[in-house]
Amino acid sequence: MASESRKLPESAHRELREGETYTPYVPAHETPDEFTIKALVFGILFGVLFGAANAYLGLRAGLTISTSIPVAVMTVAAFHALRRFGGSANILEANLSQTVGSASSSVASGVIFTLPALFLWGLAPSLLQMTLLAMAGGLLGILFMIPLRRFLIQREHGRLPYPEGTACAHVLVANEAGGHNARNVFIGLGAGAAWKALTSWLKVLPADAHMKVPFLKKGELGMDLSPALFGVGYILGPRIATVMVGGGLLSSLILIPGIAIWGEGRPPMYPELVMSISEMSAGQIWTRYVRYIGAGAVAAAGIITLVRSLPVMIESFRIGAGELKNRVGDTEGDTAQPRTARELPLKVVGIGIVLIGAVLAFVPAPFGALDSGLERGVAAICVIVFAFFFVTVASRIVGMVGVTSNPTSGMTIAALLGTAGIFLLMGWTDLQGKAAALTVGCVVAIAASIAGDTSQDLKTGYLLGATPRNQQIGELVGVLTSATFVCLSVLLLAETFGFGSQELPAPQATLMKLVIDGVLEQNLPWGLVAIGAGIAIIAELCRIPSLPFAVGVYLPVSTMTPIFLGGMLRLWLEKRSANEQQAVERRDRGVLLGSGFVGGEGLLGVAIAGVAFWQGARPAGFGTGWLGPDWVVNLAGFIFFMVFAAWFVKRVRG
Repeated sequence: MASESRKLPESAHRELREGETYTPYVPAHETPDEFTIKALVFGILFGVLFGAANAYLGLRAGLTISTSIPVAVMTVAAFHALRRFGGSANILEANLSQTVGSASSSVASGVIFTLPALFLWGLAPSLLQMTLLAMAGGLLGILFMIPLRRFLIQREHGRLPYPEGTACAHVLVANEAGGHNARNVFIGLGAGAAWKALTSWLKVLPADAHMKVPFLKKGELGMDLSPALFGVGYILGPRIATVMVGGGLLSSLILIPGIAIWGEGRPPMYPELVMSISEMSAGQIWTRYVRYIGAGAVAAAGIITLVRSLPVMIESFRIGAGELKNRVGDTEGDTAQPRTARELPLKVVGIGIVLIGAVLAFVPAPFGALDSGLERGVAAICVIVFAFFFVTVASRIVGMVGVTSNPTSGMTIAALLGTAGIFLLMGWTDLQGKAAALTVGCVVAIAASIAGDTSQDLKTGYLLGATPRNQQIGELVGVLTSATFVCLSVLLLAETFGFGSQELPAPQATLMKLVIDGVLEQNLPWGLVAIGAGIAIIAELCRIPSLPFAVGVYLPVSTMTPIFLGGMLRLWLEKRSANEQQAVERRDRGVLLGSGFVGGEGLLGVAIAGVAFWQGARPAGFGTGWLGPDWVVNLAGFIFFMVFAAWFVKRVRG
């Protein structure tokens, strides 16, 4: 039996020899239960929970995490609990459940990176419009990826590692006996929720800590006291965390003081038309000047990432188009294929894509700002063309570098620039044209994001011996069931906190808004944008990953600080391990705890928004006044958070 081996086959991690066929963990001749009600129910439940949590995290910090592994271990734990009541479950059911559940993260990423810009323009979308856009992007991403599976997952086995998909397969195999590792996810959920309750509900602890840097004009350092951001840093690791905080320090310790010194005694400088720089606080300088520098850096870094990936993109697109042509000419019946090679037929894929395109072109709701059929038709064509191209590219790129390095932001910016350029040529430059360009970018962002997730899930299934058709249907179910809840969470958060606020700055959506405004209105402060682009180019020349560094420049340093702390603790814990096995165990425990922090803090943030919406007011809480003056509040918050970090270290060390 496969379960007796407790490990993946040796050939799971290398290229196959001439004439060799990969035999998965569950061989093709075995037919265990897979597409079951309990697998769907748990996948939908965990998908909704982590989708809402990721929406909150993305709106707060401009980042989201892959949830395949935490959903996988929670599913294994849930199935293990069912066995106590006479139920049964197997590894393929657990895999299907995580396939369904992980789809929500990609939907959340695309939604929160784009649609909040509509609120910033005063064009708040309806739940119906948001849901239709989310579903369209998710379904297109999955359908366009299906014809690529045989090549990218099967024929490129061993050459494209698909790191998250391979890691998830290992987690499922290792946890099949009992799912004890899931305890760390649940503990993380409780700890993240408890901290959020103390800071944002009861408000007995501060949510952030700040200090002025002496002898540096308007220099400030800060730290969001957020377990979720701390967990993200541990998940990302020390290298990316260090690069991101480096960008944040550049903004807070060089750019803001430099602008303050340069602007001393000068009148208001564009884009600010009222206040002089001397009158501004450090935060106001960041908002009115540094944010444009950061936007230029992110846009340039995204374009650089795409240019550097251009050979791979062209090759991927060529191979993808050729594979699609081969699949169309393949007349071999599905019944002739082994169970592990059966997938949705191309006829279903083609019909699905045509129907989605028709809905976008002829139904007013998705592109609500566009009145004429011509405008909706052009927008729908832009969606199909950009989605097809970037899905093909993303599916291959994540196979090499993983989901966390998928340049979704760069792809979205490129799609927005292309769409906005087309709209500019056609004279659609009013507010409705801007909104339509943004919604095109939303669909493309979700499609590219979920294509990467689908690829990783199909890799997991390939290694375990899942039926591709079941996984593909599971992805579709995950999109259809999570889209409404993700969008509802966004609406609740908008109603309660507002976007662009201190609680939810919605940094990625603000960036997309700046891009569209700049193209269609042609009124960006191009000098500031050019400075940002120069920063990205210099980072690239210095062999510093330009995109995470640019994100650090664009976001407040207080957001980057807990990410840096999490990354450094991961480095320290792994370096202090007795051997490689212990280092891997500490990494896995920390990743699961960190994922729980994200889920717990995000879910309680959405819950607070829901209560506030229901009651018509935000929770007042007790306030931090009991701690004393501001400097004591900042110090106490920092000390409490260090105690929390020390508990995390003790937990991870085991």
